[in-house]
This record gives sequence, structure tokens and C-alpha cells, in this order.
Amino acid sequence: MKIKTAKYLTSVTKKENIICDEKSEFAFVGRSNVGKSSLINALTGINGLAKTSSTPGLTKMINYFEVNGRFRLVDLPGYGYHKAGKANEKMWSTLMEDYLVSSPSLKLVFLLVDCRLEPSQLDKMMVKFLIMQQIPFMIVATKCDKLSKAQRAVAKKKIALSLMAHEDAAILFSSKTLEGKQAILDYIDLSA
Repeated sequence: MKIKTAKYLTSVTKKENIICDEKSEFAFVGRSNVGKSSLINALTGINGLAKTSSTPGLTKMINYFEVNGRFRLVDLPGYGYHKAGKANEKMWSTLMEDYLVSSPSLKLVFLLVDCRLEPSQLDKMMVKFLIMQQIPFMIVATKCDKLSKAQRAVAKKKIALSLMAHEDAAILFSSKTLEGKQAILDYIDLSA
């Protein structure tokens, strides 16, 4: 699949504003600063489509992007670090849970983890939640350009094992080299 057009659609902060229609959606979830926005920009080929920052915890809303007029990419709030405090973190995690449980359009979740780090307890909780809710997901190990080829293979195996997934359920990805981009687009194309 080739992405020809992509545009920002809307952002929502309340459950009642979550989009409910027939268009397929693919959501991106993970710790703050794991590279969700960078991945969306790399997939679409449009720098700045999804806002990126070196400050963790800036995505506070559900951000929707329409692609090829056919499906949407959904950037969910990051978990694990928020400058605005625990009360707002709880609000954002509730909003994310509301989306994951109630969106009729959700086809697949891409769970992003930094390939240089051990998956966190929050990552493990997210996997358990997705399994419990019977939501299909793929693991994306981001920032793989920071590791050697041998280190990447070890990291991929370790991440899959840590998250109780088969190694084939993990994709190595780099927003710099675009490694893994086509694999992600292929999964989207199969499910759209």
C-alpha cells in the first residue's frame, strides 16, 4: 500500500466526541516519548503532520488523521509521564481506555516500545488489557537505528518474550531510516 494523501482530522478530549463510523482505524499507543508521532509522520511521509516533541507527555488528546480518504491513524495519549500531574494523567488514561473499548472502527493497535529499553510494567499492563478486550495488536520496537544489527535481533526477541508475544508479532522500526515502514503499512492494508 502507498499513502497518497494524509491530513489531520480532529482531536478529542471527551468520550462523547470519539468518532463512531464505518471507516477503519489503526491506533498507536505507548509510553510518552516512544515515537508515536514520529512513526505517523514517517508512515505518511509528511513531517509535522503529527506534532512531535522532545518533552514527554505532550499528547493529551486522541488525534485523528485521515489517510487516502479510506482509513484513519489514531495517535493516543502516551502513558508513564505527564508534566500536568496525576489527575490529568488519569483523565488521559481513561480517555484512551474509552477509545480502545468503545471505538467500533478500531481494527488494530500498534503498541510502541523503545527497542533499547526493557518493556515497562505499563507496557505489560497494556498487552494484558488488549488481550482481555480481544483487541488485535502488533508490537513496534522503535528507534532501532540506535542499535547494531546483532543488538536489534536480541532486542526484538527480548521485547516479544517480555510482552508474552510471538517474535513475529514485533516489528523493528526507525523513523530515521524508515526500516519497518513497509511492514506496518502491509498490516494496515490487510486490515483496512
